[in-house]
Amino acid sequence: MAAHSEQGFILVAVLWILAALAALASVYAVYIANTAVAARAYDHRVQAQALITAGLELTAFRLIGFDDANRPSSGSFTFELGGSTNFVEFHSEGGRIDLNFATKPVLSGLFVTLGAKPGDAGSFADHIIAWRTKAPAGNQNPEADAYKEAGSASRPRQAPFQSTAELRLVREIPAGLVTAALPFVTVFNGRAEIDVNEAAPEVIAALPGMNPGKAADIVKLRNPQNPQAVLALLGTARDSVAIGGRKATRATVRITLGSGQTVNAEVVILIVENGAEPYRILAWHDDFDGPI
Repeated sequence: MAAHSEQGFILVAVLWILAALAALASVYAVYIANTAVAARAYDHRVQAQALITAGLELTAFRLIGFDDANRPSSGSFTFELGGSTNFVEFHSEGGRIDLNFATKPVLSGLFVTLGAKPGDAGSFADHIIAWRTKAPAGNQNPEADAYKEAGSASRPRQAPFQSTAELRLVREIPAGLVTAALPFVTVFNGRAEIDVNEAAPEVIAALPGMNPGKAADIVKLRNPQNPQAVLALLGTARDSVAIGGRKATRATVRITLGSGQTVNAEVVILIVENGAEPYRILAWHDDFDGPI
């Protein structure tokens, strides 16, 4: 009888051990599967980043060797590499409003174009200019005090914008209006003037003295291959315009891998004259960082 009890105990113990081993095997199988998925995703990311870099190299090749006046301000091309098909489109940052250099009329004009009331738009433009303006000497700092009194967790940089994302920190500008403005602003134009041959219609409409009819005519008649063609249409907006390329260019890259997966990237590069490298990356965002 004792022998039977002992055998039963051993059988139960063996069954528990087998169950534990089965659970361990299941956990390990899940771990291996997750590792394989992660490795595959990492492999796709490495491959995509290499292809995006190839697109940037080819973009830089099209832009080097020119002065700003003659540098191409836009273009597009397709190339195949490593079983992937890749499309690149690039545009000069001159088509965007620079938060560090834009005048109040251009900034307020953009906000009006995007739906803000003129009085509010002027106030928003003042706050942007105050954000980038050096603090006054002494102990008094009215702009910083205004943020504190408003209960804002941020304080004005009172130095140049480092990123367009800082626009979300500027006081009183509604979040929805900031989101609407971000596709039309930059910190890489490098000057106050806009290249209307590359600017979005919303940017053209923001220029001083512009009206919908004139803006539509400019969009219709402009030609980057003949950049002077629209100058006669600008009127009082002429002082806010500078035709020609910039050293900073925004490239939009669309990669279609051999697996069929697509990856999008938006990268701003700076052409470097007489440097060790032909260009420098100023900003990079791709689908692996989140939707563009």
